[in-house]
Amino acid sequence: MTGANRFSSLPCGRRSKYIVLGIWIVILAIAVPMAGKLTGAQTNEASAWLPKDAESTRVVDAAEKFVPADTIPAVVVYHRDGAPVTAADQARAAADVPRLKAVTGDPKGSSPRRAITESVQPPVTSKDGKAIQTIVNVKMGNDGWDLLGPAVKDYRDIVGKGDPGLKTHVTGPAGYGGDFSNVFSGFDKTLLLITAAIVIAILLVTYRSPILWLAPLLCVGVALMAAEAVVYLLAENAGLTVNGQAAFILTVLVFGAGTDYALLLIARYREELRRHRDRHEAMAIALHRAGPAIIASGSTVAISMLCLLMAVLNSTKSMGPVMAIGVAVALAAMVTLLPALLVICGRWMFWPKRPSFGSPEPTEQGMWARVGTFVAARPRVTWVTTAVILGALAFGLFGLKTGSLQNKDAFSAGKPDSVTGEAALVQHFPAGSGSPVQVVTKAGTQDAVAAALAKVPDITDVKLAGGRPGQAVDGLVYLEGTLTAAPDGQRGFTAIERARDAVHAVPGADAEVGGGSAVTLDISDASHRDQTVVIPIVLVVVFLILAVLLRAIVAPLLLVATVVLSYAAALGVSALVFEHVFGFASADPSFALWSFVFLVALGTDYNIFLMTRVHEEARQHGTRRGSLIGLSATGGVITSAGAVLAGTFAALGSLPLVFVTELGFTVAFGVLLDTFVVRSVLVTALNLDVGRHMWWPSALARPSTVPPAAPEQAPAGANVD
Repeated sequence: MTGANRFSSLPCGRRSKYIVLGIWIVILAIAVPMAGKLTGAQTNEASAWLPKDAESTRVVDAAEKFVPADTIPAVVVYHRDGAPVTAADQARAAADVPRLKAVTGDPKGSSPRRAITESVQPPVTSKDGKAIQTIVNVKMGNDGWDLLGPAVKDYRDIVGKGDPGLKTHVTGPAGYGGDFSNVFSGFDKTLLLITAAIVIAILLVTYRSPILWLAPLLCVGVALMAAEAVVYLLAENAGLTVNGQAAFILTVLVFGAGTDYALLLIARYREELRRHRDRHEAMAIALHRAGPAIIASGSTVAISMLCLLMAVLNSTKSMGPVMAIGVAVALAAMVTLLPALLVICGRWMFWPKRPSFGSPEPTEQGMWARVGTFVAARPRVTWVTTAVILGALAFGLFGLKTGSLQNKDAFSAGKPDSVTGEAALVQHFPAGSGSPVQVVTKAGTQDAVAAALAKVPDITDVKLAGGRPGQAVDGLVYLEGTLTAAPDGQRGFTAIERARDAVHAVPGADAEVGGGSAVTLDISDASHRDQTVVIPIVLVVVFLILAVLLRAIVAPLLLVATVVLSYAAALGVSALVFEHVFGFASADPSFALWSFVFLVALGTDYNIFLMTRVHEEARQHGTRRGSLIGLSATGGVITSAGAVLAGTFAALGSLPLVFVTELGFTVAFGVLLDTFVVRSVLVTALNLDVGRHMWWPSALARPSTVPPAAPEQAPAGANVD
């Protein structure tokens, strides 16, 4: 085939296209059953996210000798809105204890399995006599996260019966865990439908065809099933940590990135259909010319995601392989399955605007051609002005709050029972009830350690605890204390830091401090460490990929600078929106890093889409003319791709969790800013102003006279579709 190589001809050959389709049908048949099991393979416990060398991780391991490792407390609160509880209320709370103990799995399997109640502490009345507290220790077992939501619902049903004047809540770590579990439960299907609807709507507007959207959507769906199957296998057999957030983001990334690659390929295929009678020839050349940009884009995103393997926080580290797998599978589907489907179906897929052989190319006179003409008039003024505006938007970064997000502030819509229950709990009991400070120390030093811990502000009720209080196990003794400050707030973290300083100073104790608050603190510290390590690595990787692809140094440096500026502007605007529009209290410590990786990797995607075409045209027409042709040819597809990707990430806002909503908004806004302003205006202006020097030190940077290229002719004797 003229202008194409054997590889690009393979997915669209007259016989091989059916082989490619058959292979993907087999892959789909194998993948669907495993993809459905991904939810059950998730690990959503915060302690599983920590690096092995974190102090709280070591305490979790050591504390297993004294308390069950897979048990977390639910705190049941009874109160009468400020009025004293009665003797009848106390009797009611005592009567609930055996019912709470009875929550267990159904041995007959006739109803959903439940988490098992490990033990229930006797009810305790607050010192002010206005509330009663019962702590239920929930044994998570191997199916912990799946079982926690139903178990907490059972607890609420049990304690909620009776006098309507006595208000009851289930809060504490298990209460919050149950509410988070209920948010995630079943939402994967909802998110899939919302994302698919957004993609369909944008593709309908883009293609103005009632049929064409089916091809990319079908390919994306197949890619998602295959990617989820691979992730499931790695989670089950290779120790990959996958949480609910990663699973949801995988859905939108595969839909967004996969559709982006489909848009680029279909746009080039449509161009070639106007130049070639034979659709097989047209697709082969489209793959030959657009394929390198698509493969480079997908590889850049996948490699950028794999940079997260340098993180120490397991939830962040695991995000890298999960997202890289999603992008790689989507890429494979778009350069094999999609070409096969399009060629099998023929030109009628584009109805009612079929790109007939010899018809004019509409992008030559389109909106982006006019934008290029406008930018070309004063390119230096354009890029300086645009850069200044983006820099001004980035000032909002100074208001971004990235401390640990408290559980009560983690829900973006509604107030679940765990939040209401915590508010009632802290009015009458120590705020850290149900989430003890855990200390493990050497036998013989426990009295000195307990004395040191008791002097720490905001820690009270220090005592020997565990299954055998006061007894040493393997030369260790276990103590617990109670925080009077919120365990997931700054005062609680400060208390943990002071507690560590205090017990570390006890001679010969080798004592360490853990517990729920310490876990959250260590996660925050690890997140900030990962941010400082991973971000520079991603920038270096992106620069190297661009340098190899464009065979230049100047262009990659400028392109990386535009991506960073775009990211800073997006984060600055997001910070203002979070505080003044959404009213969010804070952002998760991982938010800045995750946003950076997505925006830089995906922003580089659009750089590659544009600059590979500019590079191709510059060899024939020179950099100035090549920049304008590249913009007019790719401007539409880049903005359509940006709209799709922004729409898919915006779908995350339908999940009522602050972190996911913040990530979805920031990536969606950043992608739109990148495609409509940075890539199309700022980069084009830089291309025009810097000119051939963009390609230094390659041959394109040298002065030369480029002859006009002859228009490509249709091959003689080509078959007609």
